[in-house]
Amino acid sequence: MNFVPSLSIIAALLAIYSTPAQAQLTGHGGPVRAIAISGDGNSVLSGSFDTAAIRWSLKTEYAEQVLRFHSDAVNAVAFLKDGRMATAGADARIAIWTPGRPRPDQVLEGHRAPIASLAVSPDGAKLATASWDHTVRVWSLADGGQQVLEGHAQNVNGVVFTPDGRSLVSVGYDHELRIWPRTGGTPDVIVLPSPLNALTVAPDGEVVTGGADGKLRFLTSEGQETGEAQAGATPIIALAMSRDATLIAAAAIGGVVAIFDRKARSIARTLGDSGSPVWSVVFLPDNVTLLTGGADGKIRRWNARTGDPIGSSLQATARDPLAAYAGDHGAEVFRACIACHTLSDKEVQRAGPTLAGLYGRRIASLPGYRFSEALKGMNIVWTPETVSKLFEVGPNAYTPGTKMPEQRIGSAEDRKALTDFLARATSN
Repeated sequence: MNFVPSLSIIAALLAIYSTPAQAQLTGHGGPVRAIAISGDGNSVLSGSFDTAAIRWSLKTEYAEQVLRFHSDAVNAVAFLKDGRMATAGADARIAIWTPGRPRPDQVLEGHRAPIASLAVSPDGAKLATASWDHTVRVWSLADGGQQVLEGHAQNVNGVVFTPDGRSLVSVGYDHELRIWPRTGGTPDVIVLPSPLNALTVAPDGEVVTGGADGKLRFLTSEGQETGEAQAGATPIIALAMSRDATLIAAAAIGGVVAIFDRKARSIARTLGDSGSPVWSVVFLPDNVTLLTGGADGKIRRWNARTGDPIGSSLQATARDPLAAYAGDHGAEVFRACIACHTLSDKEVQRAGPTLAGLYGRRIASLPGYRFSEALKGMNIVWTPETVSKLFEVGPNAYTPGTKMPEQRIGSAEDRKALTDFLARATSN
């Protein structure tokens, strides 16, 4: 099966505390979907499935500001040339922020589906966004005007400006890489063998894209293919290039980050092997330090030339929330759910509602949780039978309109183990 980022993974996780998050870039409550570095290398901006963005100081390792505006996952972030910040999300909106201000200065609207990527033009005057509404849009930061570029047949997952600003490059799930001339006219369309999830461009104009087949593909600025390299067996979901353009980091859904020697087009080393997605990667200006955003909500630092983690706290592992249920088959079936749901109402709420007291509760009735409007009128009470049905037919069929990711449990035995486990683990 091919992979589109976020379609089969959680959509948002834990709410972030309203006070600055202390510790080494640990503060997000869900997967870190995007990371950007300020021009001076002193600040980090991160966006998460938990619907928030955080501006961090790399010197103090404190979260200096939590940016709350989006109603869904923050999929893309960027520092602007004037020091402001841009965030874009699954709610199809772009917010422009001044550091220290609690609300956006400007909100850009027009997309009709999640925004997956954004890029700042070399002159800093425009933003480009890639969306799952199959369009690329170019926005004026001066007046909010937009240009709509149509042609992709499926989700557009990546967009970058070329270094000279004369072209815009986009990639999508339709296998297409498009080079759009900024002066208008027909784009060059290059069809590649795989759905395309990520994109980066070198200072000399070389384009590198990452696909669902785990391969990097290299193209000239005119779109001529010049080579490919295998990063791994699982889909690539994020790419980053060092500022000196010697290294490329390719992050995969399987949890491994492959560091490529760009000139040799071969893997120099790999980082991590958590088994869970690494959603975002970015190099610091030193061309050596790499930041990765993980499914556990943490931003880790690595020496990309040695493969070693930087900082002792980066190597710490979270306590297994299911450790008390070791050997319980139902708990193992539930393991895929712990990113979004807690078993106890004493824990900090995650993307999904707590499952404490689940059985006997009407759908979308838990106080304090923001449910999809589509769920509020449904006549479903959670019981072992209704939970089993949910996973037998899938959330999209059983609870249409839900934000819950599509997932099914085909085995009746596994569904029974899960519902029995929930009865034991969530009862009050």
